[in-house]
Amino acid sequence: MTGPATTAADSLRADLEAKGVRYALASFVDLHGVSKAKAVPLAHLGQMLAGSELFTGAALDGVPQEVSDNEVAAVPDPSTCTVLPWQPELAWFASDLHLQGEPFAACSRNILQRVRAEAASMGYRFNLGIETEFFVLKRDADGRAVPFSDRDTLEKPAYDVRGLLDNLPWLDELVGAMNQLGWGVYSFDHEDGPGQFETDFDYADALTMADRLTFFKLMAKEIAHRHGLIASFMPKPFGDRTGSGAHYNMSLADVETGQNLFLSESGAPGTVSRLADHFIAGILRHAAAICAVIAPTVNSYKRLVAQGSMSGFTWAPVFICYGNNNRTNMLRIPSPGARVECRAADISCNPYLGAAMILAAGLEGIREQLDPGQPNLVNAYTLTADQLAERGIGMLPRTLAEAIEAFAVDPLSKKVFGDAMFDAYVTYKRQEWESYHCAVSDWEQKRYLEFF
Repeated sequence: MTGPATTAADSLRADLEAKGVRYALASFVDLHGVSKAKAVPLAHLGQMLAGSELFTGAALDGVPQEVSDNEVAAVPDPSTCTVLPWQPELAWFASDLHLQGEPFAACSRNILQRVRAEAASMGYRFNLGIETEFFVLKRDADGRAVPFSDRDTLEKPAYDVRGLLDNLPWLDELVGAMNQLGWGVYSFDHEDGPGQFETDFDYADALTMADRLTFFKLMAKEIAHRHGLIASFMPKPFGDRTGSGAHYNMSLADVETGQNLFLSESGAPGTVSRLADHFIAGILRHAAAICAVIAPTVNSYKRLVAQGSMSGFTWAPVFICYGNNNRTNMLRIPSPGARVECRAADISCNPYLGAAMILAAGLEGIREQLDPGQPNLVNAYTLTADQLAERGIGMLPRTLAEAIEAFAVDPLSKKVFGDAMFDAYVTYKRQEWESYHCAVSDWEQKRYLEFF
């Protein structure tokens, strides 16, 4: 007798076959948020949906297993089935990792789902929109990564129409694919650096958004590659140009009615509800630890500077503060007040882990009814050390080393990640910093080789 699960799998298989799909990808992410998968012929879709595809965790970053451990199984979420717009013979499934029939505690997607369940038990759904900033580049004759358009040379190229038009062939394919998937792209533009672009699309619940950002990175890289280009999600490819953020636009909704619970009771510009104030306060309390997850690389901290080697501001936050429609705050309240934007996140982050940490911190703020203090309403870049101290404004970590040590001592980190993923994350990031710290850079050679 055929059971309901088999019937659903058969129905999905028939639908995919009718669309010309030949293979399915049971996909999950490593510690970095990079997609990993096995491809399965569509005839075996039913087995794949039941978790037939096994993976050796020890072969991957951030799937903490020994070589002697049993393999983890990727169990696809059928609701995430996505036919690749650029390669329609393949269908992609976001998957949860299981071990011996139970959810694997150190799976990034499982970590987010645990915190989502906590939010649901409190009556909340976490809605999230992530802005995608990234560079699309080509290799020049010397092998250097440079903007695709030779005209993309303006000192301030933000919103440049010529640069946008020159890049429209691959942009059109990417945006068309996003809309084909029903993501609701409502704008895209040339960003503040040569070769840098941003797409903005509809928000969704946090798990859906994390799945979409994961798929977006894969899709953008593959479409750029088809055009002979490189899509880069490095936070700061060029020292003298703006870096790439992934601003988290966040709100809580009533889990039953869907009503936005961040809406300002007063309706005044730059304000949100008292519930949102508590949420903000929780994030500010754990900002340094959160930073290790939403700005997870050595390179991330070259974006989180006010000016550096640039001629103008970086548009990236440096201080742990919140306020109105003010881009120098870590947490910004765009007008009208219906959401909170975290500007510290960059495009290299693992969105499952980033969303889990921020949500857990915000929920703590709500449970304890924390007060975020007075908002910062001025340009934080221009405040003196004394003025910052008077306002009680601290600094975000300046390096990955600072961030990961803050993460390591914050009890929230282990609570969210669980023991195995916490240990794996701290160990990997400390090693990443040590490796970087021991490397000799071009800057050092130019400055010191013949100086002394």
